[in-house]
Amino acid sequence: MLDVQDVDVFYGVVPALHRVRLEVAARETVCLLGPNGAGKTTTVKSIIGLLKPHAGTIRWDGADITGLPPHVTVGLGLALAPEGRLLFPDMSVEENLELGASPARARPEKRYTQEWVYTLFPRLRARRRQAAGTMSGGEQQMVAIGRALMARPRLLILDEPSLGLSPLLVQELFRVLGTLNQQGMSVLIVEQNAVQALRISQRAYVLESGKIVLHGSSEELRRSDDIRRSYLGL
Repeated sequence: MLDVQDVDVFYGVVPALHRVRLEVAARETVCLLGPNGAGKTTTVKSIIGLLKPHAGTIRWDGADITGLPPHVTVGLGLALAPEGRLLFPDMSVEENLELGASPARARPEKRYTQEWVYTLFPRLRARRRQAAGTMSGGEQQMVAIGRALMARPRLLILDEPSLGLSPLLVQELFRVLGTLNQQGMSVLIVEQNAVQALRISQRAYVLESGKIVLHGSSEELRRSDDIRRSYLGL
């Protein structure tokens, strides 16, 4: 499905990514770990089309999508729940969700998809008329993920979804991500919560200073002394 090869990104003259390589296969959950400033958000912005790589290629189902704008990549089946959620705070939950169904491929199934999102996140149904900006951080994250799902993606990309959430909400969030993967959706999750991310993913990459420094199965990385020391606190 997704194949990122030797991607370089610069902010002005400052290098942000150097020869980044990663892959996500069909029906697979992959996590991208790394400290703050490692380049994780830059990586997902490059994939979705918010940033144009200086070099390298990004392929989707074998087609080169490098540098295509987000409205095109979303139409092809990729969707991003961004860091910070970026909701429209004065709009209702339902209105925010409906904005996610903008791709032509998603519009005919908008009502069905909305019911599916409410099944995944039951508390959103009860609050569907509530302004998104008045909700808790965890509920807002549910809206952000639900909005991405409204595009009917084949690959869901999440950037720091557990940031600032309580442990109980983090567990609920990762339970839903596991359900999505069981239903056949591919997931690329950018996380600092390595414990949870490695638990639900099949493979993992570690990004440091803009470079991939480790990759392998999630089980292998869980057993890695470097990962246990740096990310698991063991």
